[in-house]
Amino acid sequence: YRPLSDSEQLNFLKKTRLYIQQQRYDEAVSLCKTLINLALEGLSYYHTYDRLFLGLSIAVSFVGWTTYVILVIIKTHTNLTRTIQTNNKESTVLFYSFAFVGMIIVFFLLIQTCPWTYYIYCLLPVPVWYAVVRELPVIQDLATKLLSLHISQSMGFLLVCTLGIEILVFSFFYRSMLTIGLLVFAGWPVITQLWVQAKVLSLIWTLLCVLLAIFPLMPVVGREPNIPLVITAGLLTLLVSCFSLAPLCKSKNKYRNNEDVKVRFYQVLSIALSTYVVSSTHDSLKNKQGLPVLNQIISWMTLVSSLVLPLLSPTFLFQRLLSILLSVMSTYLLLSTGYEALFPLVLSGLMFVWIYMEQEALQHYGLSLKPKLAVFNFANTTDITRFRQLHLDDIRRSFFFVFFIVTAFFGTGNIASVNSFDPASVYCFLTVFSPFMMGGLLVLKVVIPFVLVSCAFEAVQVTTELSSKSLFLIVLVISDIMALHFFFLVKDYGSWLDIGTSISHYVLVMSLTIFMMLMNGLAQLLTTKRLELPRRTKHHS
Repeated sequence: YRPLSDSEQLNFLKKTRLYIQQQRYDEAVSLCKTLINLALEGLSYYHTYDRLFLGLSIAVSFVGWTTYVILVIIKTHTNLTRTIQTNNKESTVLFYSFAFVGMIIVFFLLIQTCPWTYYIYCLLPVPVWYAVVRELPVIQDLATKLLSLHISQSMGFLLVCTLGIEILVFSFFYRSMLTIGLLVFAGWPVITQLWVQAKVLSLIWTLLCVLLAIFPLMPVVGREPNIPLVITAGLLTLLVSCFSLAPLCKSKNKYRNNEDVKVRFYQVLSIALSTYVVSSTHDSLKNKQGLPVLNQIISWMTLVSSLVLPLLSPTFLFQRLLSILLSVMSTYLLLSTGYEALFPLVLSGLMFVWIYMEQEALQHYGLSLKPKLAVFNFANTTDITRFRQLHLDDIRRSFFFVFFIVTAFFGTGNIASVNSFDPASVYCFLTVFSPFMMGGLLVLKVVIPFVLVSCAFEAVQVTTELSSKSLFLIVLVISDIMALHFFFLVKDYGSWLDIGTSISHYVLVMSLTIFMMLMNGLAQLLTTKRLELPRRTKHHS
């Protein structure tokens, strides 16, 4: 560090001692302050000495990995490229070239006596980019196809993709960005001319997008409870559940009908009890009478039953999705203290319309015939031969999924409510301080909107005849591009809150794909599996 080399240090010390001897104390103090600042800058210089070098290595790995995933998508899930025979001689030369580059990097690191972690960071780009360069014929074939398109179309598509990802990144810092995104979604049927073939559906989609866009503008779920809003959400859910009983009553299968009606009746009862318990518990605590034991028992029974009841309902698309909504909604009401109780209701409404809109989009682009969603069964969707190849519109589907997942997380400011946890949201379950139990209940509350989005995406995926692998590879690309943004936004200065938030954002986006795969697994379980109740046999004398 040149500003504070050995000669400069001696020079500073000599000058300072000379000023003290001459009783020029102000100059001596000023010089000491300069020395302190230089020392701090020197510490920062040595601490971040390899930052640019390591940062570039990681960025190159990120770009290489994302490029490789895009090539895998194009090669295995689209018809954009033809199968090209690989030249063994060229492959061998390529392998040895990259091996030589790897040896040079190792030699360079050995000379500098770098820590073992540096070897991982610096050698990782070598195999990643080797895998990319091996697909050079695919890249050339793709480039030829892209050059044949109008440059305005290509640039427009690239611009839309960039804006979409930037909105997602900014939504981590400003929740209002989600509102902008949802308002753009509201205009999607108009932009793509979908409204021409489905006017009523497009109108409902626009209305629900605008309604959902209000939530990110609301203040973060705070310490001021608003129980009337929770009761309103409960009554609206109750109304929906009562209307859902009608199709079940018209069913021709008597045994199945009786069992299904019983399950739905239990769900309606569960919603009614949850609404009552929230109101009753709040009044009891307000009057300093504590948590009633009966309310606590009902709350825990509702929580346990909400995990089982969806698996007892029919696997027909809307019946199963509605069953999942009613089950999780009864638990969510018990964990709500304000406007957030309305959030899953609006979100799930939009998800139902999204499933219908995707069918209209398929018909609009002529990709497949419009199936009857009312009789669509989740249990009959395992035929791999029915999966079609990816279309450009499937990138938009995957983006919608990622956007709705981020909306589910930040829609009511859940990340802030984790940092400033309000114990009032678990008062229906317990009033004695228990950090692990309270934390578990809070995590459950945060996960419920994710479950609704994941189940809707599962429905979109099977009704549009797409494999989950192809869509998740697109999701992987989106999350990797976001992660690269957050990698450069990680801070090591400022308040601990700023540093912690920047790191948590990066970790959150990095684990987004793994989390969404877990959610997809849970959604498949909730939508396709059915528990059969034992039948009572009649004994004849």
